[in-house]
Amino acid sequence: MSLVGNDNHAVSNVHEPLQHPRLHLIRRQSVHFTSSDSLVSSVSSNEGVGWSRSNDALLPDGEIQISIPSDKGESREREEWSSPLEFLFSCISMSVGLGNVWRFPFIAYENGGGAFLIPYLIVFTFIGRPLYFMELALGQFSSYGMVKVWKVLPAFKGVGYGFAFGTWSIVTYYCSIMATTTFYFVQSFFPVLPWSFCDPTWSNDLCVDSSGSTSNISTLNAQSSSEQYFNNYVLNRYDNIENGIGLPDWRLAICLLFSWVVLFLTLFKGVKISGKVSYFTALFPYVVLITLLVRGLTLSGSSTGILYFITPQWEKLLEPKVWYNAVVQVFFSMGIGTGTMQMFSSFNNFKHNIYRDAWIINLMDTFTSLLAGCTIFAILGYLAHELDTDIESVVRSGPGLAFVSYPDVIAKFSVAPQVFAAIFFLMLFTLGLGSASAMTGSVITVVCDQFPKFKKFYVALVTCIIGYLLGLVYITPGGQWILELVDYFGGGFLIFMLALIETIAINWIYGMRNLVRDIDFMLDRKLGIYWKFCWVFFIPVSLTSILLYSLIGMPLPTVQGVSFPYIAYVCGWMLPFIALSCIPIGFIHAVYCSTASTLFERVKETFKSKPSWGPMNETYHKAWLLCKH
Repeated sequence: MSLVGNDNHAVSNVHEPLQHPRLHLIRRQSVHFTSSDSLVSSVSSNEGVGWSRSNDALLPDGEIQISIPSDKGESREREEWSSPLEFLFSCISMSVGLGNVWRFPFIAYENGGGAFLIPYLIVFTFIGRPLYFMELALGQFSSYGMVKVWKVLPAFKGVGYGFAFGTWSIVTYYCSIMATTTFYFVQSFFPVLPWSFCDPTWSNDLCVDSSGSTSNISTLNAQSSSEQYFNNYVLNRYDNIENGIGLPDWRLAICLLFSWVVLFLTLFKGVKISGKVSYFTALFPYVVLITLLVRGLTLSGSSTGILYFITPQWEKLLEPKVWYNAVVQVFFSMGIGTGTMQMFSSFNNFKHNIYRDAWIINLMDTFTSLLAGCTIFAILGYLAHELDTDIESVVRSGPGLAFVSYPDVIAKFSVAPQVFAAIFFLMLFTLGLGSASAMTGSVITVVCDQFPKFKKFYVALVTCIIGYLLGLVYITPGGQWILELVDYFGGGFLIFMLALIETIAINWIYGMRNLVRDIDFMLDRKLGIYWKFCWVFFIPVSLTSILLYSLIGMPLPTVQGVSFPYIAYVCGWMLPFIALSCIPIGFIHAVYCSTASTLFERVKETFKSKPSWGPMNETYHKAWLLCKH
């Protein structure tokens, strides 16, 4: 038997069955077809064989019989987005999140200002974008989430569960941030913003009214009322957690409940609802950011703030920490390694142009980071001007930026400060909702893929209830300590490790050639050397270096310079241990489920794709099998 597929026309004289575990094909005629990558769009027969069209794919009538194995209890149908725009906006909503608005400006400033854009764009180009596209491609090709997609290599299905564990760790504290944002949003409707002045019930002698315009906080060694309001009234924060973390605050517990109810209403019907919500969660933040930027540019000192943000500090480029932070920012911002990209793309039509969408999403992500940086530093420039101090004195990261620095600025507005406060915190809630719904949805998809008979309504309900109960930990007086711990151990180091294993497994064991072939078949697009170089060499080498640096050179997390108790660090290291232990457990389970006769054959079989691996749509699956042979 001769069977050849290349860029030239190929002829196959088939007079015997093709020997392949997934393909049982008998033809007693000579079939003439074009190159494998265009099989679904151009097929001809030299003996007048009839061809039928189904779902835009051409297949031969009658004489070719292909059996497509499927796992027990699995359906070959999957819901799809109502519109391609819903997929695009959902990805933008996930990627353009809190990481862009409250993390990127500070990280850029701390790591070289304008010079940070060089390592950021290099990491974005050679690590972020290729990984992002690979995860989108795997999800769309298989129509599965982050666990079931490992039918491609059953030995590594534990990687999917590790991703799910890491994603779940992140989403639990994400919703606590949404709860705090909800609390501030409600407080914004008071006639006088409650953080704009020092209230004796929660302030001390060091407190200075944020609404004042001439107080030099850095000289007085004092604290603004917005800072004391956040720490003493909203969080009731502990200075250490040696004696425990305390009990949840009832006000924040209600706000947390509201956040999870909104998440549930977004997710309980799958992409039918979440896709519609994405129009708002993707577009509204741009309206607010542009509005705040325009307002910021009218304030005194704004230009100084923006210049401070973009002025390069070239000497920083020689520090390994800067490159490490660039990778962290790219992963955090784009949602790489959380399974959300596989989940979103798994609901696409098989032929959807994710190559184009990936370009759009990646560009929007970078644009949003720069827009947020200019907006935030314009506001901080005004704050520094009002306080007659340096930018360094008012720059904060994360919660400090969202709940201290920005409320400080709003308190000084003479015109409609409540309006600006309300739209700012509504924007933060929207950003959190877009990311949290994506991450929670990916966890729900894992359960629904594994147990197809479970109704999504009940899976979403149980998931949100568990998420709410776990989230209560973060709204205790010691909750910010737990947040820092989980963010460090569950969201950074762990994601890097799993992303490295994912890249090596797909490109070195399944094979880069097979991955490129599958993408060619799906998108009718040949990928160039750039993708192959990044997937096979650059990403594995660079992520390995970053992991070694994080293990050897990175200090353990602290809160305002105070170290955690020893037992807290032990608990923190348990997070990556649990997630990474899923890999050997998954491997053992795959070996156990193998149908091969000997142990060696069972192990060997787990490093091969399952017979049911491939496009979920039967028409495309048959065409793919023909394409392979």
